[in-house]
Amino acid sequence: MCLGGWEQEMNPEGLHKISYGLYIVTSGIDKSNGQIANTVFQMTSDPVTIAVCINKQNYTHELIKRTRVFAVSVLSKNAPLKLIGNFGFRSGSAFDKFEGVNYKIGKTGTRIVLDASIAYIETEVIGEVDAGTHTLFMGKVVDSEILSGEEPMTYAYYHDVKRGTTPSSAPTYLKSETVAEGKKMEKYTCSVCGYVYDPEKGDPDSGVKPGTPFEELPDSWVCPVCGATKDQFQKSD
Repeated sequence: MCLGGWEQEMNPEGLHKISYGLYIVTSGIDKSNGQIANTVFQMTSDPVTIAVCINKQNYTHELIKRTRVFAVSVLSKNAPLKLIGNFGFRSGSAFDKFEGVNYKIGKTGTRIVLDASIAYIETEVIGEVDAGTHTLFMGKVVDSEILSGEEPMTYAYYHDVKRGTTPSSAPTYLKSETVAEGKKMEKYTCSVCGYVYDPEKGDPDSGVKPGTPFEELPDSWVCPVCGATKDQFQKSD
């Protein structure tokens, strides 16, 4: 029997072993918005219901509360960082995240992102649970469709292969989280979102070949996650 276990220091690395995906959650009818989420799961099969966990400070949260609908686009393993950054690191209250994005209007009237999506699920909210900084919204599924046979992107793949970072509003964000540590090289870190440019890997999604030093990136190059310019990068420690 373990006594005083609650007083032992928690190791947050254990939380990283929980499996997550990567999704775009959208809501709104007259005015729509969307955000990146990694906490989406099915609750029941009869009726078919799912749940999403959304930060209360996000504009998408406000729209779900107001319209009582939300949709989930399941992102492909090959989804570009630019699309993820567009919905993950910009405020929809001041920026139209759907500009240049392929989407459809669902049965509930909300927009559903189709770009880089392998499936979508559309719901009507049937309940919610206050989770402190976040709200767990429960939705009854009113429509669902498979769009592609590609593999879904896992959160681990997003971090380890895509080298993506976690928005501070995400339920899995840790203040101690650090971006990819590596060998002593001329790596540069985005001061806005934490993305690390690694010259060994380059930025293939933006046409930058592996082996390209940061100094040789064109002045027009921007952070593939949040769109920050080169002057907003700092040399990594």
